[in-house]
Amino acid sequence: MEIYTQYTYEKRWQKTSEKDALRMIAEEMPETDPESTLKYIISQIEKGKIITLGECRFSSKPI
Repeated sequence: MEIYTQYTYEKRWQKTSEKDALRMIAEEMPETDPESTLKYIISQIEKGKIITLGECRFSSKPI
């Protein structure tokens, strides 16, 4: 599964590794468990959804 991310102030989607996605989740939502949150995000983006977490969006393909 490829993960693409985009901060709300950016115009381009970036291909992101799981390691970087975990870092981004920890930065945006420090009170959550990053690994569980990433599992949820992956389950939703596999369905074609775009998930917004704080200032960051996650998708399975660049839009």
